[in-house]
Amino acid sequence: MMDWTDRHCRYFLRQVSASAFLYTEMITTGALLHGNVERHLAFSPEEHPVAAQLGGSEPEELAQCARLVEQYGYDEVNLNIGCPSERVQRGAFGACLMAEPELVADCVRAMREAVKIPVTVKHRVGLNAMEDFSFMEKFVSTVSAAGCRTFIVHARNAVLKGLSPKENREVPPLKYEFVYRLKRDFPALEIVINGGISSLASIEKHLHQVDGVMNGRAAYHDPWVLADAGKTRRDVVLAMYAYLKRSLFNEVKVRNVARHMLGLYHGHRRARLWRRMLSDPARLSQNEPALLLEAMEAVESTSSKENPYERHPQAEKVEVR
Repeated sequence: MMDWTDRHCRYFLRQVSASAFLYTEMITTGALLHGNVERHLAFSPEEHPVAAQLGGSEPEELAQCARLVEQYGYDEVNLNIGCPSERVQRGAFGACLMAEPELVADCVRAMREAVKIPVTVKHRVGLNAMEDFSFMEKFVSTVSAAGCRTFIVHARNAVLKGLSPKENREVPPLKYEFVYRLKRDFPALEIVINGGISSLASIEKHLHQVDGVMNGRAAYHDPWVLADAGKTRRDVVLAMYAYLKRSLFNEVKVRNVARHMLGLYHGHRRARLWRRMLSDPARLSQNEPALLLEAMEAVESTSSKENPYERHPQAEKVEVR
């Protein structure tokens, strides 16, 4: 979720769900130790509960970064051992670290000694063509011995060569039973499942087998799957309008917030109109928060005859998803 779940995205998702545990995009240790810490770690108090996700493989560096995460007030620090991109592999971290459980355990141990907040790990069920459950079992056993109590498991193998990050999210088959078995074999651990879960019904089904469900891109493209009972999209838009009005003083651009809201009306018969209005370069260049209100009224109005954005009203009526 790099470049996706920034602080504006997380604030938006918090308006949709009051209880979801939010995660930052993966932040490399180098970005914190040699870059702009404020830009990477600053967040709004309304985002709680929220975790910072780190990428790295040097125990001392991860410990230093975990301290920064705790100082900024995060509720959890998560170590990403699931990202399969070649860029991450060149940095010797991400999914390739599953082949080095002792090193991951050293990293977790160093982080836990540095902070009081929970240290968790996100990983895959295996690497490349491995089909043996014992590979993940050994990894979790080793890392849990270092004190990690929560494992977030993407239920696909990570293929380190030959597949793009996007293909790694789609091509390797889902192995939900591996994650269920992990929970049965390690009942004292908190096991959270991830991968290919896109509906409330499927979330509820998985919760019969594991302790939690993580949604990534599915929730980004259709955030209403997380919506609190009784909440309306209008409530969310009004909250984000107020957020933008406040944020303009910090030179936040409307486009940097609106881009995360394109999926808010997913499934609505005028979802396309909403996306088009929030993506209009001319309107975004004006940097006016009122764009959110105008788009909401256009989408929710009973008549579209005078809407300049809706050039083919009948076409909108057949685009029901």
